[in-house]
Amino acid sequence: MVRKAASKLAFTMIELIFAIVVIAISVMSLPMMIQVTSQGVESNIVQEAIFAASAELMGATSYYWDDNSMQDMNISHLSRVIDISGDCNGDRLRNGHIAQPLHRRCLDSNTTGARNAPGGIVTDLNDAAITQSIFTDIGSAEGYKNNYTSTINVAPDGADANIKIITSTITDANGTTVVVLRAQSANVGEIDYYKRRF
Repeated sequence: MVRKAASKLAFTMIELIFAIVVIAISVMSLPMMIQVTSQGVESNIVQEAIFAASAELMGATSYYWDDNSMQDMNISHLSRVIDISGDCNGDRLRNGHIAQPLHRRCLDSNTTGARNAPGGIVTDLNDAAITQSIFTDIGSAEGYKNNYTSTINVAPDGADANIKIITSTITDANGTTVVVLRAQSANVGEIDYYKRRF
């Protein structure tokens, strides 16, 4: 006589214990995984803030050195060397300048010196001394995202009047400094380039 196998109506005790252990491990490790993910997101935001501040700093170095660098803008669109130290000769050349038409030149020696206050008709390094916020709309949904602010400061170099030091300071929402980036810009003017003609 063939007996019909009894149908299984419930979990065995071993299956229940195994399921409880797996669920307990998952529940216990979930906060740790969330914390590691949160720290990773915060680290990425800090790196993005540093990259953004670095871009601001590089952008500031592309500005004209000073408003007075462009005093002959009716003659040329190029920035010129301001004769701060009186080292430009009568031909408007400084040591190291090449006496060719399209190379660097000093402004007229009667031109006033570098300005230390923001303002003017052109965007220069003094105008770059502004405070900008980066990632202000990131929010704090999970409590781990922070807002970072980049402050650009331009100051003359105490050792050399022909150098300006550009400093970008990144701070978090608590005002704690995260990183400080620095660059220097010199009073060297620009050169023009010969255009090829065919």
